[in-house]
Amino acid sequence: MEHIFETDYNRILEKIDQIDPINYAKTRNNADGAVTYLSPYISRGVISTKEILNSVLKKRYSIKEIEPFVKELCWRDYFQRVAQAKDVNTDLKNIQYPVSNYSIPSNIVKGATGIKGVDNAIAKLYKTGYMHNHCRMYTAMMVCNIAQSYWHQPAKWMYYHLLDGDWASNACSWQWVAGANSQKKYYANQENINKYTKSNQENTFLDLPYEIIEKIEIPDQLKETENFSPALELPATSDLQINSELPTWIYNYYNLDPLWHKDKIGNRILLLDPALFAKYPVSKISIDFILKLSKNIYGIQLYTGSFDSLVKHYNLKNICYKEHPLNIDYYGTIENRDWISEQVTGYYPSFFAYWKKVEKKLLK
Repeated sequence: MEHIFETDYNRILEKIDQIDPINYAKTRNNADGAVTYLSPYISRGVISTKEILNSVLKKRYSIKEIEPFVKELCWRDYFQRVAQAKDVNTDLKNIQYPVSNYSIPSNIVKGATGIKGVDNAIAKLYKTGYMHNHCRMYTAMMVCNIAQSYWHQPAKWMYYHLLDGDWASNACSWQWVAGANSQKKYYANQENINKYTKSNQENTFLDLPYEIIEKIEIPDQLKETENFSPALELPATSDLQINSELPTWIYNYYNLDPLWHKDKIGNRILLLDPALFAKYPVSKISIDFILKLSKNIYGIQLYTGSFDSLVKHYNLKNICYKEHPLNIDYYGTIENRDWISEQVTGYYPSFFAYWKKVEKKLLK
């Protein structure tokens, strides 16, 4: 059965309460493992990594007991910290090499590579807006390291379709697979894919030992490429009822927190900036998803346009928004997002270095 992501806030809170961090650690690498399916709500700012961790810790688990689960939450914070400090649109540590094209294999887009574990995951992505993390790695590996496509355009393709699309996590992860954000490229052979996707294929172009797979020529199935040309549909602005004397809270694609200043009186605007979406386009499924999520915020109104045009048109004076690397030309009062450890800031060249700092704070 395909997973359906609900948008009612109370149902999302119930999903947090249902987390089993022990079973998660045991099975999360399997495509049908006990993952939480909370990533779309984290990426859209409905809930935070800190909120999830606090909820789990209230059940009297220790940090050490659920360390794999805590680390996965911290990976999300880590990539955001990287994006605060670095331009994640460029190769972070190494120049990806070799690169034969700057497009994307056509059979990846079609979900017709012949590798069932990957093709099934792509079909699920198109239908539900979700792909298991292991399958994301397999897909990126085939694109960057087998087809030798430069990571950036394929990463945009995946981001476009993901309900949990987070550009920092997505870009950094694709670079990690491609060796641009790591010291070694990631490879998986057919045996590995069979194991974690419960497929049972043989005699494919990935059915090889690792010492061979890292040196193969681009297979025929991945030679044809195409440019990713996404469609973008943003809703039209409705007539806004604005009191410019009251404070205005700006929500966007990365902040749909229903509890943010919920007891205060003011203007609540969901800002969809066409310039942002032109650079980082997302699917209609993703737009429809955020519009439904926004209904959890009492009194919210939609504005499609730039931040500056919104402020000037409605003469807004007291403006508040949450920090995010993709906020374009925002100004006013900036508030921090919730972090598992707000004290651990700045750039760390590896997750391990970041995690050791966060772990020390958590174990105090």
